[in-house]
Amino acid sequence: MTCLLVLRFGFTPPTKAQEAVLNEQLWLCRNLYNCALQERRDAYRKAGKTISGYDQMKHLSEIKEALPEYKGVYSQVLQDVLKRLDKAFQAFFRRVKAKQTPGYPRFQGRDRYDSMCYLQSGFTVSEKTAYFSKIGNIRIRLHRPLEGKLKTATITRDCGKWYVSYVCEVAPQPLPNTGSAVGVDVRTTWFAITSDGEFVENPRHFQGAMKKLRVAQRAVSRKKNKRSNRRRKAVQQVAKLHRKVSRQRLDFHHRTAVKLIRENDLIAHEDLNVGGMGKGNLARSIHDVGWSQFFALLSQKAACAARRVVSVDPRYTSQGCNQCGHTSKANRLSQSRFVCQQCGHTENADVNAARNILGRAVPSGVNVAVVNASVA
Repeated sequence: MTCLLVLRFGFTPPTKAQEAVLNEQLWLCRNLYNCALQERRDAYRKAGKTISGYDQMKHLSEIKEALPEYKGVYSQVLQDVLKRLDKAFQAFFRRVKAKQTPGYPRFQGRDRYDSMCYLQSGFTVSEKTAYFSKIGNIRIRLHRPLEGKLKTATITRDCGKWYVSYVCEVAPQPLPNTGSAVGVDVRTTWFAITSDGEFVENPRHFQGAMKKLRVAQRAVSRKKNKRSNRRRKAVQQVAKLHRKVSRQRLDFHHRTAVKLIRENDLIAHEDLNVGGMGKGNLARSIHDVGWSQFFALLSQKAACAARRVVSVDPRYTSQGCNQCGHTSKANRLSQSRFVCQQCGHTENADVNAARNILGRAVPSGVNVAVVNASVA
């Protein structure tokens, strides 16, 4: 069993010539994506024919002969462009089959296509430079050594700066057993409450940046000419603020997940429908707290550390008593106070919910160490 590790590094600002090459290759990739989308759409509308990604990849050599500029883009990068489009169509057909809002794949504008991926080869990295076929050597800030076997490299343009993300295949590094398990109840008031009684504060990164975002977005709205350089700079300023919020949230999720993984052999949480919850009255707070990203990171880190993460049915976890099992809406007297109407058990409502979550993941009478041994 292996794990995938994603490491992202920033380029030392590329030279003007290098940046021109990077921008040109992104433009060619975006143009190929849009043309391939146009071909699929026209084939279905005019002939009722569905074209697959494999069908389009077979014609890449012909495209290079007809358009010599595409010879300057590495072959696997072009294949990845068509694979992205094919993945978008697969997701579209899946949503149609599930009777959800389909969301037909759309054409990519200049500011919407910002990455290109080397799938298997064509790239190497040393201590100070990263090499990419058809691009050359670019100086890189390698803030930590790469581990395991390099699988892919993705070059990304983000708010005018350039980054590369390497996916590495590494062997799991099991942590020593702690003999403990924890249930985690997530909220918007507190980020998380554990069955051990620990309250993790919600940093509310987006809420803290709202004042600056409001000012920056008003600056964009005042500039009516959508083609002007001043408006483009104002839009970029808004994007930078959103990027900072995203990075702050990601860093917080990483730190919280690492702490839980190091201290516990088993972590249980609710299997929440975050997408549906994000459409209600608390949408802004739910998107700000970022539960989906946190749960995904928790599962990835657990797999590499030989830990176990269990998602349980969230129904009635806040109304059931973790002592006698009595479930009633009347048990929860307030947002934070829980009093069982049957046995009189009193506890913080969120801690009670976290213990119910743990109880559903580890049935009574089962030793956590035994569960961990079976997983290992």
